[in-house]
Amino acid sequence: MSTQRTATLTVDGKTVEFPIMKGTHGNDVIDIRTLGAKTGLFTYDSGFLSTASCQSRITYIDGDKGELLYRGYPIEQLAENCTFLEVAYLLKQGELPNLQQKLTFEKTIKTHTMVHEQLVKFFQGFRRDAHPMAVMVGVVGALSAFYHEVTDFSDAEHRNISFNRLVAKLPTIVAMAYKYNTGQPFMYPRNDLDYTANFMYMMFGTPCEQYKPNPVLVKALDLIFTLHADHEQNASTSTVRLSGSSGANPFACISAGIACLWGPAHGGANEACLQMLEEIGDVSRVGEYIKRAKDKNDSFKLMGFGHRVYKNFDPRAKLMGKVCADVLAELGLENDRLFKLARELEKIALEDPYFIEKKLYPNVDFYSGIVQKALGIPTSMFTCIFALARTVGWMTQWEEMLTDPEYKIGRPRQLYIGTARRDVPSLDKR
Repeated sequence: MSTQRTATLTVDGKTVEFPIMKGTHGNDVIDIRTLGAKTGLFTYDSGFLSTASCQSRITYIDGDKGELLYRGYPIEQLAENCTFLEVAYLLKQGELPNLQQKLTFEKTIKTHTMVHEQLVKFFQGFRRDAHPMAVMVGVVGALSAFYHEVTDFSDAEHRNISFNRLVAKLPTIVAMAYKYNTGQPFMYPRNDLDYTANFMYMMFGTPCEQYKPNPVLVKALDLIFTLHADHEQNASTSTVRLSGSSGANPFACISAGIACLWGPAHGGANEACLQMLEEIGDVSRVGEYIKRAKDKNDSFKLMGFGHRVYKNFDPRAKLMGKVCADVLAELGLENDRLFKLARELEKIALEDPYFIEKKLYPNVDFYSGIVQKALGIPTSMFTCIFALARTVGWMTQWEEMLTDPEYKIGRPRQLYIGTARRDVPSLDKR
């Protein structure tokens, strides 16, 4: 990192300088780590919108260009040429695997897909109608009670084993959460199937008949996993990093990330988008709802449009739109009511001056809900699918933080605006 440039700050007539750090892409940053010592001041940045909390080599987003890179590779190229496990290897190792590395990694993941039989009994402590994300938070956190032998996270091999376990077991746990909710028996993983096909088997297979995953549908879900594998320093990733900064075990950190992802402002957007489409109901009502979306006095909002980071088209949305068409065609649902409705909304958003001016373009959630619904995944499971995929990114970010020479326990500061110091009066004077 080059620190030749400096930024000058003048406080009460005193001038201090801070180095400017330059990354590979994106905004340069002012290194203010010595701000407190030099000035006695801190910065205030609610939501950390202008603060780089770490240095990272994993993912880069250019919101203005609508660009998403995993380890430098554009998401469009990865989606076209790689499986989800190849992308997982890339995020973890920094490079795409060759054929032998790919086969070895896939075999390693398969050896960890089963969960401890006692963990199966753990599900019985939840109500049958418990939200699957509530079950996920509890079960993933409970994994730390089963693996005591790999807890030295300064050891690369211990970190590798933890990564492999979590990436392998999340599909099993997600499928179990679904089965428990529906009252169906758990389906144990099959090592003769690939990662995503195995997940679909555990989700939709039953002991009553043989289940054969549809290759078109498997490819679609595998792409969904790839598109959600990592997304830079978002709320849940920052939660995982902050949890891990204390030295907490990775199972607890991922459980914390899942809890954060459950928030409706984060991982629940595709569910909200599908609910919106159901509310609109038909193409004939699109004009009415577009008008409502433009009305400042109307509480209605078009879900699935716009993104906090992408100020241009979300690159994942283009890929998801194509996959949506492929899935519906495979299932004979080309005339699906919700898909037609989504297409009409997208068309208007891309042509209407109001949406263009405000850069409210469709995002990845706009189509992913329709795809998952077509696959037979209930809306309550959408965020679980998200968490399954994002675990790869979370674990990669967790390891990067632990191996950073500048790694410290997270400790954000605050601007205290409460009552000034005062003394406690005696009881008779209160």
